[in-house]
Amino acid sequence: MPTSSLIGLAALALALASPAPPPPPSPSAPARVLVVTVTKGFRHDSIPDLERLLGDIAQKGGAFTVDYARTDQELADKTTEAALARTDALVFASTTGDLPVTDREALLRWIEAGHGLVGIHAASDTFHGFTPYLDLLGGEFEHHGPQVKVHVLVNDRTHPATRDLGESFDVFDEIYQFKRFDPARVHLLLSMDKHPETGAPGSFPLSWTREPGKGRVFYTALGHRPDVIAAPWYRQHVEGGILWALRRSAPAP
Repeated sequence: MPTSSLIGLAALALALASPAPPPPPSPSAPARVLVVTVTKGFRHDSIPDLERLLGDIAQKGGAFTVDYARTDQELADKTTEAALARTDALVFASTTGDLPVTDREALLRWIEAGHGLVGIHAASDTFHGFTPYLDLLGGEFEHHGPQVKVHVLVNDRTHPATRDLGESFDVFDEIYQFKRFDPARVHLLLSMDKHPETGAPGSFPLSWTREPGKGRVFYTALGHRPDVIAAPWYRQHVEGGILWALRRSAPAP
């Protein structure tokens, strides 16, 4: 048999042995969201409540599916380049510390290339030693005082994450204060006009969005307490933020 025929047969055999890459999801297919709950610092007791909330939103809404990275190995395996190619957004659900992702710089490039990052509560208490992440998120946790009731202002009443919240509302929760926060670099969704510990007037952020490159980042500092996580308004807040990060609309009822 001629050499060219042998080469052709070998190439055919190799093609048959190698599975074709999965096709990208169609706009009508559910988006794919990875929920990360690995912690390397303080671990919130309410993380299981966040997992249940996100799973329930995914199941009932149908706009996206969720997978979970709960251990170091799961996180490493699910943040490889190949794994991220099958993922549309990440949710850092009260993560803390320096997470063992496979390649931190590649993860940020993946977000900036057009994917989503949703940060809940302690996501701002994550990667303190990796400033590119903090800059991408838009703020870094500095401290919090005792849990307290605060009056929250809704700065954008048209955004999917806040349009059902009215002009303002009260919440009792653990309230974060931030450093590395520049209001000019974010789109503010929720804030306070009084310091949660001293009552001094000012502007104190609670939730915002950013659009780094082609990507989308949504962050909310609320969600420490199980009763807050269980509240219908909080569910709408988080669901709206995820759908915005995914560039998806809420499914028709």
